[in-house]
Parts: sequence; structure tokens; C-alpha cells
Amino acid sequence: MARTTGSDGEKTEAAVREAAVNLIARFGYEAMSMRQLAAEVGVQAAALYRYFPTKEELLFTLMREHMEGLATAWEAARPADADSAQLLSAYVRNHIAFHIERRHATHVSNMELRSLSPERLTQILRMRTAYEKELRAILRDGDETGAFSIDDTGLTAMALIQMMTGVIVWFRPGERLSIAEVTATYLSMTMRLVGGKIDGREEKNVHEHAQLRA
Repeated sequence: MARTTGSDGEKTEAAVREAAVNLIARFGYEAMSMRQLAAEVGVQAAALYRYFPTKEELLFTLMREHMEGLATAWEAARPADADSAQLLSAYVRNHIAFHIERRHATHVSNMELRSLSPERLTQILRMRTAYEKELRAILRDGDETGAFSIDDTGLTAMALIQMMTGVIVWFRPGERLSIAEVTATYLSMTMRLVGGKIDGREEKNVHEHAQLRA
């Protein structure tokens, strides 16, 4: 059923973005039409172009806002005066929580890069590189101080990003594992991968979750 959002411009634009994320995640960017999107929001198709002059502009906006939100979330979650293990734990927790909460937006951001023009693709890739650079710095610093033992920092960072983001493919709320259990288990796997140790509180959480599943 079409969803009417009223005449307020900001609310309508927000509704367009939300509906677009859901439709693209479900059908794919190429298959989604602006007419279909307008019907979902409850406006005339021509009205969409007041907010997004082209379909690609809409896609680019969704991807840019996703990366901006991820970077902002990490800045808020980054602990002050923390050691490498604490920083890595915070990075993992934030990454998993952010992407589970935004499953559809994450799917769009990962699967529809091919639909961007070269210039816009470069902008999104630069944002992703800047975010992933934070993880590489944590791993490099931990390796240099002896907190971690890593053979290839860049490769390890890519493996961790893929592992953490991949949670959205299979995780469903209310099934066997909770978000807290998934996060604790992923933290344990992460620390084993980098040759580090989980702090006492995180280790206790992993042990408790393991006991619940036994």
C-alpha cells in the first residue's frame, strides 16, 4: 500500500530515501524504477526529481550518507586513551552494530557500487578507504607494540572487514544468537586472528555466551 507522507519537504525526502533503500535492496538498482519508488512513497513520479535530479544521484546520496553515518558512529564509539586491544574491540562492536541496524543500506552500499559513474564511485571508495584506514592503523600500532602478531596488516584488515560486514547476510533477530552473542564471538575470532587477547570483561562475555549455547 502506498505510504502518504504529507507535504512537508524534509519528511518526504526522508521517506524517499528510506523507500529507495528498501526497494533497491529487494529488487536491485537497475530493476527499481522511479515510478515504482514514487508509488511506494505516495507522491507523483515528477515530485521525486525535486529532491533527486537523477536516479544515480539518489543512489549516490544513499551510499554517501551510509559512509558518513559509519564514520560518525566510529568517532562517537572510539574510546579515549585506549590500548590497541580496546580500540580493536570498540571498532568490531561498532562495525557489527551499525551494519546489523542498517542491513538494507549496507546491502545497497556493497552491491551497487557498479551502478555509480566513475567519479562518484571514486568518492565513495575514498570514504571507505578512510574508514578502513582506521582499522589498519589500529592493527599496525598493535603489531608494533607487541599487542598483536600480524603477518600482513592490509590483508588482515580486509579479512576482518569482510567477516564483520558479512554478518548481515545470515543474522536475523530472534533466532539462535543475539547481537551481543554474535559480537562476543566475533571479538574472540578477531583476537585469535590478530594474535591478541580479549580484556577480562569481553572474555567473560564470550565464555558466558558459549555456556548458553552448550
